Amino acid sequence: MENNGKTIVINPVSRVEGHGKITVHLDDKNAVDSVQFHVTQFRGFEVFTHGRDFREMPIITPRICGICPVSHHLASVKACDEIIGADITTAAYKLREIMHYAQFVQSHALSFFHLSSPDLLFGFDADPKTRNVAGLVENHPELAVFGVSLRKYGQEIIKTLGDKKIHPWHSIPGGVTKSLTMEECEKYLKELPGMIAGIEKAIGIVKEFLLKNADLAKRYATVETGYMGLVQKTYCCDNESDKGVLALYDGIVRIRGANGRVIDEFESYEYANKIGEHVEPWSYLKFPFYRAFGYPQGAYRVGPLARVNACDHISTPKANEELKVFREAGKDSNGMVHYTLYYHYARLIETLFAAERLGELLIDIDVCSNDLHCPQGNELYPEGVGIVEAPRGTLIHHYKVDERGAITAANLIVATGHNNIAINRGVEQVAREFITDGTNVKEGVLNRMEHVIRCYDPCLSCSTHALGKMPLELDILSSKHEVLRTIVQE
Repeated sequence: MENNGKTIVINPVSRVEGHGKITVHLDDKNAVDSVQFHVTQFRGFEVFTHGRDFREMPIITPRICGICPVSHHLASVKACDEIIGADITTAAYKLREIMHYAQFVQSHALSFFHLSSPDLLFGFDADPKTRNVAGLVENHPELAVFGVSLRKYGQEIIKTLGDKKIHPWHSIPGGVTKSLTMEECEKYLKELPGMIAGIEKAIGIVKEFLLKNADLAKRYATVETGYMGLVQKTYCCDNESDKGVLALYDGIVRIRGANGRVIDEFESYEYANKIGEHVEPWSYLKFPFYRAFGYPQGAYRVGPLARVNACDHISTPKANEELKVFREAGKDSNGMVHYTLYYHYARLIETLFAAERLGELLIDIDVCSNDLHCPQGNELYPEGVGIVEAPRGTLIHHYKVDERGAITAANLIVATGHNNIAINRGVEQVAREFITDGTNVKEGVLNRMEHVIRCYDPCLSCSTHALGKMPLELDILSSKHEVLRTIVQE
């Protein structure tokens, strides 16, 4: 942290994935004037992939990030499916789902147990020497070990299908390369009950924290926005009860307003007509917004909190029952839960759902099938859009190709971008509440600001596509925008 009396800078933001900093501008009375969350790297994947054969994209784009490679792999291959006009086999679809749900398990485990739980268990003002993973291991060894085990469980499934835990290669345009054996299914099924029991215990920890800190949870970085996420396509539902169900791999994009009303549903190819991307000079990360409402009124959120607000229900029993409990927090807001701290609760509900879905899929004989790839013709369509729900939120890959299949244009909208407006608002809100004198800011106050970002579990490397370490910087500026203080969190 650096504080020169007029500007506070946190650089880097700690316990997040990627590079970022926070700048707090103070007025002449040392009160907060404005706050900005900066993403400081440049994204280049959309440019340097020009000229590459589109079939390479499911191999290239996972290199964007070591945390989210499966999400980019699947969004990319779905866009490629559209370019070749493929309707993949049932087996291929279910195998892609298995890898996808395994990604949710491992990624959400990392976010909660390794990055966020120290704040909840030790408190925002605890000594930073303890308020970390090492402190978790020392003081809550059982929880720490389970967090590692849960992440390993998801990663092992990814490795079984894609040969590697990071940057796997499994899906190809028109299908997948590998199925599971009966022995592999039985192995992961045997381990699953322990994983589910541990997830339910973690949910209990979050619920206890939110109950004890109910007043804080209601005001902490709370912003009322729209919420975007995939739900089951209505025309694909045989039963009325299946409509509006949470969808993570494939579905229709739904936007629900802050008042609980569904304001739009659209197919993946319509996204560019629905979502605009605003640019600010102080960040390399764009600010997406819902075009019909304009910028910044069209702010919406994505990710776990957004998905459980956007959907009507969840298809698996344990997660759906937990969703009902979750929504009691929004009983005074038409069932909408706007509280940012509830991202952690929603994240664990999704982890439970992903584990339950893995249990359903691992007993499905289709996932052991050899019917993995559909026949392909010679015709190429000029563009394709692939949308999946990454653990951090809605992920969009859009490619345009020439007659040879070479990429002529690529656009990627990553979850962290969707949340950019809300993250900035939330950080500023916390800064205004807890920074009463900019000349004397305690570390716990800075940690509260950082934790706003951790709630969203941003992947700044994904959103910016840059190399390097992950920093969070907080700059405090004077009313004349002079840098007064820079706070750097390692």
